[in-house]
Amino acid sequence: MNTTTFQITVPASDVSMLKKLIAGMGWTMSALTPRKKAGIERGLEDIKKGNVYHAENSADLIKQIFG
Repeated sequence: MNTTTFQITVPASDVSMLKKLIAGMGWTMSALTPRKKAGIERGLEDIKKGNVYHAENSADLIKQIFG
């Protein structure tokens, strides 16, 4: 059997209707879940956004955290 795979974006309110249509046609459906980012990827994004802080020593760090 030849198959073709599509990726479509559907509003959440229409998902149940789409599932019924797919089941009625005898097709299969699987939802794609976003890949979870690794810690290093999140850290690199923080650096690009400028979310980087520096402390002179541990007392300065505590002061920055707790104000």
